[in-house]
Amino acid sequence: MIEKDVMRAEDVMRISPIVPVISLENPEDALTLAEALLEGGISIMEITLRTQAALKTIEAIAKSLPQMHVGAGTVLNALSFKRAVDHGAQFIFSPGISTELMQTSKNLSVSLIPGVATASEVMLAHNSGFDHCKLFPATAVGGVETLKAFSGPFSSMRFCPTGGVNLKNLNDFLSLENVICVGGSWIVPEQAIAQKNFKEITRLCMEALQTIR
Repeated sequence: MIEKDVMRAEDVMRISPIVPVISLENPEDALTLAEALLEGGISIMEITLRTQAALKTIEAIAKSLPQMHVGAGTVLNALSFKRAVDHGAQFIFSPGISTELMQTSKNLSVSLIPGVATASEVMLAHNSGFDHCKLFPATAVGGVETLKAFSGPFSSMRFCPTGGVNLKNLNDFLSLENVICVGGSWIVPEQAIAQKNFKEITRLCMEALQTIR
């Protein structure tokens, strides 16, 4: 297991206003991709556990690039949570919320940012001590309007909307008081990775950060 400093969920979400959501097929691209993001001004990566390469990717970055904060996404159960942490994940994003995931987070002292889409799920998170959540799938469940509605009854909750976020609606989300950051895959397009066009990824990062008002 790779030892890393314990990070609170708030610390994770304040690293960057944009959290790249990454699906990587080839672990050999891990370090080059991470360096491209750093060059573009982003020092956080959410590596989704959707590919065979995911755990090796997390491990390579955790071992070789301490300046990059690397975590796992698409974590669905305790087993995948533990495997990700064993490979160096500093934090965990999940598309949903469950007592299993929340208990694993507490047992391992590793921050979980659970996915929520309804008021009941926000209540479950809040009442379990998780005040920082992912709104997923953000635009499909009402996006900005849903987050505005949540701000009344759940004034202490903070969110990272993910799913349908892009350059055009980025500022609509980030202008909300209860949004700390957004998650998105548009700055790490799979085509650019497949073509090893990492300069394009650096450019997309810079473009996105410069767009934020």
